Amino acid sequence: MIRVAVSGATGLVGGALSSRLTQEGHEVIPLVRHAASGSELLWNPSQGGIEKEPDTPLDAIVHLAGENIAGRWSASKKQRIRDSRVQGTRALCESLARWKQKPSTLVCASAIGFYGNRGDELLEESAAPGTGFLAETCRDWEQATSPARDAGLRVVSLRIGVVLSKHGGALKQMLGPFRMGAGGRMGPGTQFMSWIHRDDVIGLICHALQDSSLRGPLNAVSPHPVTNQEFTKTLGKVLRRPTLFPMPTFAVRLVFGEMGEELLLSSTRVSAATAVAAGYSFQFAQLEEALRKEI
Repeated sequence: MIRVAVSGATGLVGGALSSRLTQEGHEVIPLVRHAASGSELLWNPSQGGIEKEPDTPLDAIVHLAGENIAGRWSASKKQRIRDSRVQGTRALCESLARWKQKPSTLVCASAIGFYGNRGDELLEESAAPGTGFLAETCRDWEQATSPARDAGLRVVSLRIGVVLSKHGGALKQMLGPFRMGAGGRMGPGTQFMSWIHRDDVIGLICHALQDSSLRGPLNAVSPHPVTNQEFTKTLGKVLRRPTLFPMPTFAVRLVFGEMGEELLLSSTRVSAATAVAAGYSFQFAQLEEALRKEI
């Protein structure tokens, strides 16, 4: 058994991760922002990280908290997205560095937005960061773990792709229009989507907690990225609905603004080779089987 603190423990990934860890016999300690009970740790992501070192040492921390990036981005929304990731992570890591009994491992969320819009280039973890708001935010997000790494923790930055789950995220937003037969490709449809089923995000986090050889960035994506057109056709096939209503590029930009440009029109083809080489076996490597699990 290990003791694991989890931020974002009620979110799409954090909730399911906490359930799995508990079922496997581990002790999960949620990081909360208000009135912590005896089974929780109080933390302040904007000011001081975790307020008090726990009496019983932690073995690991999984840091998943962050402002939702969905929706049109205003200047204030972008600031919240950035601050919740960069400032929150730095505050957490600085507090960990001060502890007398430090956890051995920090698994910190990041995102494939790190790579920016890269066409059909196959991107491994050694690839340089891209340009744009998300790429710069992800770069600084990962760098914000430095205090923990310098203090001796093994840090894994999980660059997470588009998470597929009917319970939230992009797929939940798509299901309504696609079920009504009003779905279609976004923009040209040639842009790559690097996706991952929620169960595999959880599986990779657990693998990273257990495999002491893993450190640094780790792509959390399926081994088989697809284009937006392929994704659209596969979702239509699984739902048995036509996909005849594309959203042209100009309409994506008009409706979604900068968020649409960076999330919906950007092409990011990401490699899962490092995860596979580390011995992780994907539960859902193919898109159709992942979608059928959720529909």
